[in-house]
Amino acid sequence: MIKRFSFRARDGGELPRFSGGAHVIVEMPDGEILRRNPYSLMSDPADPSRYAISVRRDEAGRGGSRFMHEKVREGMELTISMPVNMFPSDRRARKHLLLAGGIGITPFVPHILELAAAGAAFELHYNVRTREQGAYAEDLARRFGDRVHVYETDLGEGFDLDAILSDQPLGTHLYVCGPKGMITDVIGRASEFGWPGQNVHYEEFLAPQPGKPYQVELARSGITVEVASHQSLLEAIEAAGVDAPYLCRGGACGQCETAVVSCDGQILHNDHYLTDEEKASGEKIMVCVSRFEGRRLVIDR
Repeated sequence: MIKRFSFRARDGGELPRFSGGAHVIVEMPDGEILRRNPYSLMSDPADPSRYAISVRRDEAGRGGSRFMHEKVREGMELTISMPVNMFPSDRRARKHLLLAGGIGITPFVPHILELAAAGAAFELHYNVRTREQGAYAEDLARRFGDRVHVYETDLGEGFDLDAILSDQPLGTHLYVCGPKGMITDVIGRASEFGWPGQNVHYEEFLAPQPGKPYQVELARSGITVEVASHQSLLEAIEAAGVDAPYLCRGGACGQCETAVVSCDGQILHNDHYLTDEEKASGEKIMVCVSRFEGRRLVIDR
Protein backbone atom coordinates (compact mmCIF):
# COMPACT_ATOMS: atom_id res chain seq x y z
CA MET A 1 0.00 0.00 0.00
CA ILE A 2 1.22 3.50 -0.86
CA LYS A 3 0.13 6.65 0.93
CA ARG A 4 0.74 10.21 -0.16
CA PHE A 5 1.48 12.92 2.40
CA SER A 6 1.46 16.71 1.94
CA PHE A 7 3.40 19.09 4.17
CA ARG A 8 2.75 22.81 4.59
CA ALA A 9 4.63 25.37 6.63
CA ARG A 10 3.15 25.94 10.08
CA ASP A 11 2.86 29.69 9.37
CA GLY A 12 1.26 29.11 5.98
CA GLY A 13 4.18 30.69 4.14
CA GLU A 14 6.22 29.46 1.22
CA LEU A 15 8.53 26.49 1.64
CA PRO A 16 12.13 26.50 0.35
CA ARG A 17 12.33 25.92 -3.39
CA PHE A 18 13.53 22.56 -4.72
CA SER A 19 14.22 20.92 -8.06
CA GLY A 20 13.25 17.54 -9.49
CA GLY A 21 15.11 14.69 -7.82
CA ALA A 22 15.33 16.35 -4.39
CA HIS A 23 14.54 14.58 -1.13
CA VAL A 24 13.85 15.56 2.47
CA ILE A 25 14.48 13.76 5.76
CA VAL A 26 11.31 13.25 7.79
CA GLU A 27 11.71 13.02 11.58
CA MET A 28 9.37 10.53 13.26
CA PRO A 29 9.10 10.64 17.07
CA ASP A 30 8.12 7.00 17.60
CA GLY A 31 8.05 6.47 21.36
CA GLU A 32 11.61 6.48 22.66
CA ILE A 33 12.97 6.25 19.12
CA LEU A 34 13.47 9.22 16.81
CA ARG A 35 13.47 7.90 13.29
CA ARG A 36 14.80 9.92 10.37
CA ASN A 37 13.96 8.61 6.90
CA PRO A 38 14.65 10.10 3.45
CA TYR A 39 11.78 10.49 0.98
CA SER A 40 11.83 11.90 -2.54
CA LEU A 41 9.77 15.04 -3.05
CA MET A 42 7.16 14.48 -5.73
CA SER A 43 5.13 17.68 -5.73
CA ASP A 44 5.44 20.40 -8.37
CA PRO A 45 8.69 22.37 -7.89
CA ALA A 46 6.83 25.43 -9.20
CA ASP A 47 4.45 25.30 -6.21
CA PRO A 48 6.23 26.42 -3.00
CA SER A 49 3.06 26.17 -0.90
CA ARG A 50 3.56 22.48 -0.10
CA TYR A 51 5.77 19.42 -0.32
CA ALA A 52 4.45 15.95 -1.15
CA ILE A 53 5.98 12.52 -0.61
CA SER A 54 4.75 8.97 -1.14
CA VAL A 55 5.47 6.17 1.33
CA ARG A 56 5.08 2.47 0.56
CA ARG A 57 4.24 0.41 3.63
CA ASP A 58 6.99 -2.14 4.32
CA GLU A 59 6.06 -4.73 6.92
CA ALA A 60 9.61 -6.10 6.93
CA GLY A 61 11.19 -2.67 7.43
CA ARG A 62 12.45 -1.03 10.61
CA GLY A 63 9.24 0.84 11.36
CA GLY A 64 9.43 4.16 9.51
CA SER A 65 6.84 3.32 6.88
CA ARG A 66 4.54 1.79 9.48
CA PHE A 67 4.82 4.98 11.54
CA MET A 68 3.83 7.09 8.55
CA HIS A 69 0.91 4.81 7.67
CA GLU A 70 -0.42 4.20 11.17
CA LYS A 71 0.43 7.25 13.28
CA VAL A 72 0.52 10.29 11.01
CA ARG A 73 -2.79 12.14 10.88
CA GLU A 74 -4.01 15.31 9.18
CA GLY A 75 -2.96 18.37 11.17
CA MET A 76 -0.08 16.59 12.91
CA GLU A 77 3.20 18.53 13.10
CA LEU A 78 6.38 16.85 11.87
CA THR A 79 9.88 18.20 11.38
CA ILE A 80 11.46 17.79 7.95
CA SER A 81 14.86 18.81 6.63
CA MET A 82 15.69 21.29 3.93
CA PRO A 83 15.50 19.74 0.45
CA VAL A 84 18.70 18.12 -0.80
CA ASN A 85 19.16 17.10 -4.43
CA MET A 86 21.54 14.26 -5.28
CA PHE A 87 19.57 13.23 -8.38
CA PRO A 88 19.09 16.36 -10.53
CA SER A 89 18.48 16.39 -14.25
CA ASP A 90 21.40 17.51 -16.39
CA ARG A 91 20.16 20.50 -18.34
CA ARG A 92 22.89 20.02 -20.95
CA ALA A 93 21.12 16.86 -22.16
CA ARG A 94 19.44 16.86 -25.55
CA LYS A 95 16.95 14.33 -24.21
CA HIS A 96 16.12 12.82 -20.80
CA LEU A 97 15.41 9.07 -20.68
CA LEU A 98 13.75 8.07 -17.38
CA LEU A 99 13.42 4.44 -16.25
CA ALA A 100 11.42 3.76 -13.07
CA GLY A 101 10.37 0.66 -11.19
CA GLY A 102 7.64 0.58 -8.53
CA ILE A 103 7.92 3.34 -5.92
CA GLY A 104 11.01 4.53 -7.82
CA ILE A 105 8.61 6.70 -9.80
CA THR A 106 8.53 9.33 -7.04
CA PRO A 107 11.62 11.41 -7.91
CA PHE A 108 10.61 11.39 -11.57
CA VAL A 109 7.26 13.10 -11.07
CA PRO A 110 8.80 16.56 -10.36
CA HIS A 111 11.47 15.87 -12.99
CA ILE A 112 8.75 15.40 -15.59
CA LEU A 113 6.84 18.49 -14.48
CA GLU A 114 10.00 20.60 -14.76
CA LEU A 115 11.05 19.14 -18.09
CA ALA A 116 7.58 19.56 -19.59
CA ALA A 117 7.39 23.17 -18.41
CA ALA A 118 10.78 23.88 -19.98
CA GLY A 119 9.84 22.22 -23.27
CA ALA A 120 12.63 19.66 -22.86
CA ALA A 121 12.54 16.29 -24.60
CA PHE A 122 11.91 13.37 -22.25
CA GLU A 123 10.64 9.81 -22.26
CA LEU A 124 9.50 7.73 -19.27
CA HIS A 125 9.48 3.94 -19.08
CA TYR A 126 7.74 2.68 -15.94
CA ASN A 127 7.61 -0.93 -14.70
CA VAL A 128 4.68 -1.76 -12.37
CA ARG A 129 3.26 -5.08 -11.15
CA THR A 130 -0.28 -4.09 -12.17
CA ARG A 131 -1.89 -0.85 -13.32
CA GLU A 132 -3.70 -0.64 -9.99
CA GLN A 133 -0.41 -0.90 -8.06
CA GLY A 134 1.44 1.51 -10.33
CA ALA A 135 1.52 4.71 -8.31
CA TYR A 136 0.60 7.64 -10.56
CA ALA A 137 0.91 5.63 -13.80
CA GLU A 138 -2.55 6.53 -15.09
CA ASP A 139 -2.17 10.23 -14.29
CA LEU A 140 1.24 10.47 -15.97
CA ALA A 141 0.03 8.58 -19.06
CA ARG A 142 -3.03 10.83 -19.31
CA ARG A 143 -1.05 14.05 -18.95
CA PHE A 144 1.97 13.23 -21.11
CA GLY A 145 0.64 10.79 -23.70
CA ASP A 146 3.10 8.84 -25.80
CA ARG A 147 6.07 10.13 -23.80
CA VAL A 148 5.04 7.74 -21.01
CA HIS A 149 5.28 3.94 -21.41
CA VAL A 150 3.85 1.72 -18.64
CA TYR A 151 4.56 -2.02 -18.41
CA GLU A 152 2.69 -4.52 -16.22
CA THR A 153 5.13 -7.19 -15.07
CA ASP A 154 2.32 -9.53 -13.94
CA LEU A 155 1.29 -9.69 -17.60
CA GLY A 156 4.82 -10.55 -18.67
CA GLU A 157 5.55 -7.02 -19.84
CA GLY A 158 8.71 -5.09 -19.05
CA PHE A 159 11.52 -2.96 -20.38
CA ASP A 160 13.04 -3.97 -23.70
CA LEU A 161 16.38 -2.49 -22.70
CA ASP A 162 18.09 -3.33 -25.99
CA ALA A 163 15.47 -1.37 -27.93
CA ILE A 164 15.24 1.49 -25.42
CA LEU A 165 18.96 2.04 -24.96
CA SER A 166 20.04 1.53 -28.57
CA ASP A 167 17.55 3.96 -30.13
CA GLN A 168 18.36 7.30 -28.50
CA PRO A 169 19.84 10.48 -29.99
CA LEU A 170 23.39 11.51 -29.18
CA GLY A 171 23.45 13.58 -26.01
CA THR A 172 20.65 11.68 -24.24
CA HIS A 173 21.00 11.27 -20.47
CA LEU A 174 19.68 8.19 -18.69
CA TYR A 175 18.13 8.26 -15.19
CA VAL A 176 17.21 5.13 -13.24
CA CYS A 177 15.36 4.64 -9.94
CA GLY A 178 13.77 1.49 -8.57
CA PRO A 179 14.72 -1.89 -7.11
CA LYS A 180 18.43 -2.61 -6.81
CA GLY A 181 18.33 -5.44 -9.35
CA MET A 182 16.69 -3.21 -11.93
CA ILE A 183 19.21 -0.41 -11.39
CA THR A 184 22.15 -2.82 -11.73
CA ASP A 185 20.68 -4.36 -14.88
CA VAL A 186 20.01 -1.02 -16.57
CA ILE A 187 23.44 0.41 -15.73
CA GLY A 188 25.14 -2.77 -16.95
CA ARG A 189 23.25 -2.79 -20.25
CA ALA A 190 23.93 0.92 -20.77
CA SER A 191 27.64 0.28 -20.33
CA GLU A 192 27.51 -2.55 -22.87
CA PHE A 193 25.85 -0.19 -25.35
CA GLY A 194 28.64 2.34 -24.83
CA TRP A 195 26.74 5.00 -22.90
CA PRO A 196 29.23 7.47 -21.35
CA GLY A 197 29.33 7.14 -17.59
CA GLN A 198 28.63 10.85 -17.09
CA ASN A 199 25.34 10.42 -19.00
CA VAL A 200 24.01 7.71 -16.66
CA HIS A 201 22.41 8.74 -13.34
CA TYR A 202 20.71 6.67 -10.67
CA GLU A 203 19.30 7.00 -7.17
CA GLU A 204 19.12 4.28 -4.57
CA PHE A 205 18.63 4.84 -0.85
CA LEU A 206 19.57 1.80 1.21
CA ALA A 207 17.83 1.02 4.48
CA PRO A 208 20.14 0.17 7.41
CA GLN A 209 20.29 -3.60 7.79
CA PRO A 210 19.63 -5.33 11.11
CA GLY A 211 22.36 -7.42 12.72
CA LYS A 212 24.01 -8.44 15.94
CA PRO A 213 24.27 -5.73 18.65
CA TYR A 214 27.76 -4.34 19.14
CA GLN A 215 29.74 -1.57 20.80
CA VAL A 216 31.74 1.18 19.13
CA GLU A 217 34.20 3.56 20.72
CA LEU A 218 34.11 7.20 19.63
CA ALA A 219 37.71 8.38 19.84
CA ARG A 220 37.15 12.15 19.86
CA SER A 221 34.05 12.05 22.06
CA GLY A 222 35.66 9.65 24.52
CA ILE A 223 32.58 7.47 24.91
CA THR A 224 31.44 3.96 24.04
CA VAL A 225 28.11 3.60 22.25
CA GLU A 226 25.83 0.56 22.15
CA VAL A 227 24.36 -0.18 18.72
CA ALA A 228 21.16 -2.24 18.92
CA SER A 229 20.25 -4.96 16.42
CA HIS A 230 17.69 -2.79 14.58
CA GLN A 231 19.57 0.49 15.01
CA SER A 232 22.07 2.06 12.63
CA LEU A 233 25.44 3.24 13.86
CA LEU A 234 24.44 6.77 12.89
CA GLU A 235 21.27 6.53 14.98
CA ALA A 236 23.24 5.22 17.96
CA ILE A 237 25.73 8.09 17.68
CA GLU A 238 22.91 10.63 17.54
CA ALA A 239 21.12 9.01 20.50
CA ALA A 240 24.34 9.45 22.49
CA GLY A 241 24.21 13.20 21.84
CA VAL A 242 27.09 13.26 19.34
CA ASP A 243 26.60 15.30 16.17
CA ALA A 244 27.25 13.45 12.92
CA PRO A 245 26.80 14.94 9.43
CA TYR A 246 24.47 13.36 6.88
CA LEU A 247 22.47 14.19 3.78
CA CYS A 248 20.81 10.98 2.61
CA ARG A 249 21.03 8.46 5.49
CA GLY A 250 20.97 5.81 2.77
CA GLY A 251 24.59 5.04 1.88
CA ALA A 252 24.73 7.24 -1.21
CA CYS A 253 25.98 10.75 -0.49
CA GLY A 254 29.25 10.24 1.42
CA GLN A 255 28.55 12.91 4.04
CA CYS A 256 28.70 10.50 6.99
CA GLU A 257 31.99 8.89 5.92
CA THR A 258 34.04 8.32 9.07
CA ALA A 259 37.65 7.22 9.53
CA VAL A 260 38.27 3.93 11.34
CA VAL A 261 40.91 4.30 14.07
CA SER A 262 41.05 0.64 15.07
CA CYS A 263 39.17 -2.47 14.01
CA ASP A 264 39.41 -5.94 15.54
CA GLY A 265 36.71 -7.69 13.56
CA GLN A 266 34.77 -7.19 10.32
CA ILE A 267 33.09 -4.06 9.00
CA LEU A 268 29.93 -4.96 7.12
CA HIS A 269 29.89 -2.35 4.37
CA ASN A 270 26.32 -1.88 3.15
CA ASP A 271 26.77 1.39 1.27
CA HIS A 272 27.29 1.99 -2.43
CA TYR A 273 29.51 5.04 -1.99
CA LEU A 274 32.90 3.62 -1.00
CA THR A 275 34.91 1.85 -3.67
CA ASP A 276 35.75 -1.84 -3.33
CA GLU A 277 39.34 -0.85 -2.56
CA GLU A 278 38.25 1.54 0.20
CA LYS A 279 36.02 -1.12 1.74
CA ALA A 280 38.82 -3.68 1.64
CA SER A 281 41.23 -1.27 3.34
CA GLY A 282 39.07 -1.12 6.48
CA GLU A 283 39.98 2.54 6.93
CA LYS A 284 36.53 4.05 6.38
CA ILE A 285 32.94 3.34 7.33
CA MET A 286 29.64 4.88 6.27
CA VAL A 287 27.88 5.08 9.62
CA CYS A 288 24.38 5.46 8.15
CA VAL A 289 24.04 1.90 6.82
CA SER A 290 27.12 -0.16 7.68
CA ARG A 291 27.60 -2.44 10.71
CA PHE A 292 30.36 -4.26 12.58
CA GLU A 293 30.97 -7.74 13.91
CA GLY A 294 33.95 -8.50 16.12
CA ARG A 295 35.73 -7.59 19.34
CA ARG A 296 36.52 -3.87 19.05
CA LEU A 297 35.78 -0.96 16.73
CA VAL A 298 37.08 2.58 17.28
CA ILE A 299 36.06 5.39 14.92
CA ASP A 300 37.06 9.03 14.58
CA ARG A 301 33.92 10.67 15.86
